[in-house]
Amino acid sequence: MADQALPAAVSPRPRSRADTRAGRIFISPTVLALLVLGVFPLLFILAAALTESSLGKPFKEFTGTANFATVLGDGDVVASLWRTAGYSIGVTAASVVLGVLTATAVYQAARSGSLVRTLLLLPLIVPPVVVGTLWKLIFNPAGGLLATLLGFAGISIPAPLSDSRFALGAVMLADIWEWTPLVFLLVFAALLGQDHSVIEAARLDGAHGRRLFASVTWPAIAGTVAAAAFIRLVLALKVFDLIHVMTSGGPGQSTTTVSALIHQAALKEFDVGRASAITVLLALLVAALTLPLAALTAGRRRREEAAA
Repeated sequence: MADQALPAAVSPRPRSRADTRAGRIFISPTVLALLVLGVFPLLFILAAALTESSLGKPFKEFTGTANFATVLGDGDVVASLWRTAGYSIGVTAASVVLGVLTATAVYQAARSGSLVRTLLLLPLIVPPVVVGTLWKLIFNPAGGLLATLLGFAGISIPAPLSDSRFALGAVMLADIWEWTPLVFLLVFAALLGQDHSVIEAARLDGAHGRRLFASVTWPAIAGTVAAAAFIRLVLALKVFDLIHVMTSGGPGQSTTTVSALIHQAALKEFDVGRASAITVLLALLVAALTLPLAALTAGRRRREEAAA
C-alpha cells in the first residue's frame, strides 16, 4: 500500500494591521475606564497630599512633604498604622485557616447536600452594616446573646465593645465571621476541581488522612489559598464600615484604623491634605503587606508551569 502523504501543518495566519486595530478598538473602553477610575483619583490624592487642601478649596498652596511630616509625627496615626497591620494579618490568618478547614470538612462530607454549604455562605451575603449591628447586639451587656449565655453559667464579664482590652478582638471576631465564607467558597471550588484519578491512585498507594492532604490535596489548592489570602488581606486593610458601626473607633483610639482616620480628617475636619497624606501611607502599608504574598503566588505559579 502506497504511503500517503501527511498533510502539512497549518501555520497560524499572521495578524494583519486591521486585526491589531480592531483589537485596540475593542479594549480601548476598558483602558479608558481604568484611567478614569484609577489613575485620575490617584493623581488627585498625590496632588492633595503635597498641597494645603480643604474640602471646599483643594490645592490652595504647595507645601511639599509638610503633610507627611505632620502625620508621621502624630502618634495616633502611627499607632493606627500598626493597629491596621496587626488587625489585617490577624483576621486574614484566622479566616484562611478556618476557611480551609471548613472547606476540607465539607468536601469530605459532600453527601450532606447543598443546605450546609448554603448556610455557611450566609454571612457573606449579609451587608457589613448589618453584620456590625448584629454583633453589636450580640455583645450588648444588657440582654445581648453573649451576656445572656454567660449569665446562665453565672459568669459576668465587662462589655467587650466598651473595654479597650477586648474591643478590637470583638470587631475582629465579627470580621472573621463575615469573610471566612469567602475563603471557604474559593477553596471548596478548588477542591471540587481536583483530579480524582490522582486522589484514587494516592489512596491505592496507602496515602490517607493527613498524608493524602499534604501530598495531593494541598499542592492542588495551595495557589487558590494564596489568592484567597491576598483578597482577604486587601479587604481587611480597608475595613471601615464594620468598625464605624460597632465602636466608632473607640473606646479611646483602641479600634481606630487608618480608614477611620482618613474619614475623620476628610469629612469631619475637612483637611483633605492630611487625609490624602494618610491615604498614601495606607497605600504603602498595603503594598508592603501584599507584595510579598503576590510574589509568593507568582513564584509558585512559575514553578508549576515549569514542572508541567
